[in-house]
Amino acid sequence: GAFDPSVFPKLPFRFDTGIGLFAKRTPRPFPPPFLSPPSGSFSDPLSTHNRSRDRRAAYVDGKLIQGFTNGDDAVFASDYFICANDGVGAWSTRPRGHAGLWSRLILHFWVTVIFEDAARQYDTYQPDPVGYLQRAYDQTIEATSAPNDWLGTTTVAGAQLHYRQRRGIQAEVPGKEQQQQSTTSNYRIDDGVGSSDGEVVEPLLYVTNLGDSQVMVVRPSTRELVFKSTEQWHWFDCPRQLGTNSPDTPLKTAVLDEVPIREGDIVLAMSDGVIDNLWSHEIVDKVSESLEQWQTGQVKGRGGVDENAMQYVAEELMEAAKVIALDPFAESPFMERGIEEGLASEGGKLDDISVVAALCRKN
Repeated sequence: GAFDPSVFPKLPFRFDTGIGLFAKRTPRPFPPPFLSPPSGSFSDPLSTHNRSRDRRAAYVDGKLIQGFTNGDDAVFASDYFICANDGVGAWSTRPRGHAGLWSRLILHFWVTVIFEDAARQYDTYQPDPVGYLQRAYDQTIEATSAPNDWLGTTTVAGAQLHYRQRRGIQAEVPGKEQQQQSTTSNYRIDDGVGSSDGEVVEPLLYVTNLGDSQVMVVRPSTRELVFKSTEQWHWFDCPRQLGTNSPDTPLKTAVLDEVPIREGDIVLAMSDGVIDNLWSHEIVDKVSESLEQWQTGQVKGRGGVDENAMQYVAEELMEAAKVIALDPFAESPFMERGIEEGLASEGGKLDDISVVAALCRKN
């Protein structure tokens, strides 16, 4: 059921990815008609995941639903696109409410539209992330309307890797700036991208955000926070969200950022279970330390394959957030914001914690 990345044109950069997940409670099974046909045994467990043959897979319009469910969150990781959606858990108390279904369906349709558009345009491909998200939102409304009639809302945060071309400029006076330019991952475009002499290509990230999930870009080589998306709120603890009864829509509300990055940068798509429990500098430090541990062979019981490094980074960041989330006496960003709102607040915030970590590298 995974999408074939070859539908994309020959892009000069790609992601290595890993996922770290912690659910505050077991994910609810998807309702009909999104479950696969029953298996032959009543003992087979229901699941919204598709990790093994003895679990029911989830389908929409006859297609396997993409990504993974983590509590009410949904995540996706691929060579060119990652995202983390956070379903609003309050819907679990409402009749026919299912936030986990909403977060996963919007993810599925978003991913599907991206891959379909890439296949259609091929070597002229230019991403339209907000347009894709609007189509995914419309399709989710249609899929959850009568006679199915399932209610819910979700935040979304996604990052699509592409590239940009520019003419290389050599600094006139040697110095620090010129030295920094020489260490970037920019390089001349070769066949398949097509450009005139003197042009270079560099990775460009399209970040789409609506609500309080977040995309960050960390540069481990300098332990630097290159970028983080801005959270969107209606009021404290009520983020902007897509779905039932919400006034927000992708075209009206979503924010798109174009972020130039470098080879070796790590892009994170995270639900608020991470950023409510860890400050930005803690996230940068944990990601940088984890990658260094992997690269220097300090990780016991792990293979030395480079492609597995992001799995370790994602799991380590998830575990760091989980420690705070489970500590009733810890200081946390969520506690700090609560106090600023005049609320009695202490400790971490127990929530679904979802991390997708993606390392930018040459294709």
